[in-house]
Amino acid sequence: MKKISILIPVYNAGSNWLEALENIDNQSITPNRKIIIDSGSTDNTVLLAKKFGYEILTINKKDFDHGYARQLLAEAAADSDILVFLTQDCILANPQSLVNLIAAFDDEKVGIAYGRQLPRQGAKILEAHARNFNYPEISVTKSIENKKEMGIKTASCSNSFAAYRKTALNEVGGFPLNSIFGEDVIVGGLLLINGWKIAYIGNATGYHSHDYTVLEEFKRYFDVGVFHQTNHWLLDEFGSASGEGLKYVKSELKCVIKNNIFLLPKMTASVLAKWLGYKLGLNYLRLPNNLKKGFSMHKSYWYKQERV
Repeated sequence: MKKISILIPVYNAGSNWLEALENIDNQSITPNRKIIIDSGSTDNTVLLAKKFGYEILTINKKDFDHGYARQLLAEAAADSDILVFLTQDCILANPQSLVNLIAAFDDEKVGIAYGRQLPRQGAKILEAHARNFNYPEISVTKSIENKKEMGIKTASCSNSFAAYRKTALNEVGGFPLNSIFGEDVIVGGLLLINGWKIAYIGNATGYHSHDYTVLEEFKRYFDVGVFHQTNHWLLDEFGSASGEGLKYVKSELKCVIKNNIFLLPKMTASVLAKWLGYKLGLNYLRLPNNLKKGFSMHKSYWYKQERV
């Protein structure tokens, strides 16, 4: 019987935290351990987690980054076989979500399994389209052989709802300790190179989406550009997601025309913001530090860089 741990980085988890905890408790399988790592919450995040039986780790807010926090969680759950990572705002959609995800590891070559992210309740049109486009119903298992057709998307996965085989994660040295984000994709790429597979499980579902403003889209894609520039080996190894951006824009345009044509100005502005943010992120080395921080969604990364 595999030992399973639930691992969640948290910070002021907010009004949906209770529902997230309840839905984990309502799963058809019971994890062996549940651990959070908190980076300085000032609300009831930690108190609620304690009530639900979670072990508590703490980290200074200024030391937080996505890979570092998750590596600390992975080390804390060293006795586990399967590490299930969630974000604090991902709400498991039904009692079978975990068991469906874990079933992927019946294939001994699967190193990562990640679930389908559904639009949260009340999601707006563009927000819902993003999730439905990127997380379809059909499951797929990816290996290094898929890189010719899928490019960088071969390594795609999401730690908002993902599980790792501990031995596979250890084999590639765990999560990176200093990346602006994309620690899941970095590990995914390394695992594929080492002969492991990544399984996307369409019937393992959780509610998780964001209604980004145009400025937030700019900042998010600036960080994507920084991520690609600082991890250029991923593009060298897997190639770009050829044509995927244009395919997304066409799909989004059809969605807007069908559902609300008045969203066209926001959609257009968002597309331009993403493009500009990404290009600036790719060229971040030419920018002064104050602009890097101003353009970025993950400002703590830049403060950590100054201390390195």
